[in-house]
Amino acid sequence: MTNQPIGVFDSGFGGLTILKELVTALPAYDYLYLGDNARAPYGHKSFDIVYEYTKEAVDWFFNRGCNLVILACNTASAKALRSIQQENLPLLKDSNKRVLGVIRPTAEVIGTLSRAGHVGVLGTNGTVQSESYLMEIAKFFPEVQVTQEACPEWVSLVEENRCDSEEAHHYVALHLNNIINQDPQIDTLLLACTHYPLLMKTIKSHLSDEIRIVSQGEIVANSLKKYLEKHPHMENNCSKQGITTFYTTGDCSDFNSHASLFFGKSVTAHRLNLK
Repeated sequence: MTNQPIGVFDSGFGGLTILKELVTALPAYDYLYLGDNARAPYGHKSFDIVYEYTKEAVDWFFNRGCNLVILACNTASAKALRSIQQENLPLLKDSNKRVLGVIRPTAEVIGTLSRAGHVGVLGTNGTVQSESYLMEIAKFFPEVQVTQEACPEWVSLVEENRCDSEEAHHYVALHLNNIINQDPQIDTLLLACTHYPLLMKTIKSHLSDEIRIVSQGEIVANSLKKYLEKHPHMENNCSKQGITTFYTTGDCSDFNSHASLFFGKSVTAHRLNLK
């Protein structure tokens, strides 16, 4: 099949912040978004479960004709991407099918954003425990000191639209203090969860202006743009009608009501049962 949309997968809503930047940077392309809201969150789930769920989603995208799939989820990228790339894709014997994540493109540039060479990574339990950012950043910037902090409460605060609440300020201050206390030389903080950009205002209110806060959407969008330029055979097979279609494994009305917070405008999702 030729001329197909680019698949974008997330455990729920967070990937919409990535999709928003993809559509902004590459508006001509068609996109197919799937949020596995019925089984979210992924952050506390085991490697095996996240791999199983992510593989089911990737298979669905491939069956829908998407040859290029972006895992716009840090936990899925950390726990499932490598296995899918190294074990599952070769079995398909189809060089036109690719699955990309959000960790590697972020790791490729994060070292250039820190003046002091000290970077903090804020993520879910799953992303932090995988140590994927430690390993990937070390490949590109072995001299950079990386410190991690899991912020498990932040996702629910975002999804419940309580980003400026007293509780939000409490947990943001708690985790920022934790990570800065571990390494006072940190001058760059990476929001390694696609929910966290919605807490940007609250995060900034608890930090010095000298500390740079980095979200992933624009980085991933720039990386995809370069990828398509380097792989014209993949680019030529992407349809370009500017159409974005949304699916969720959860309740459509709930997805639609939350999605605008992440995507910046209203959406209408279709219901999907992966099982």
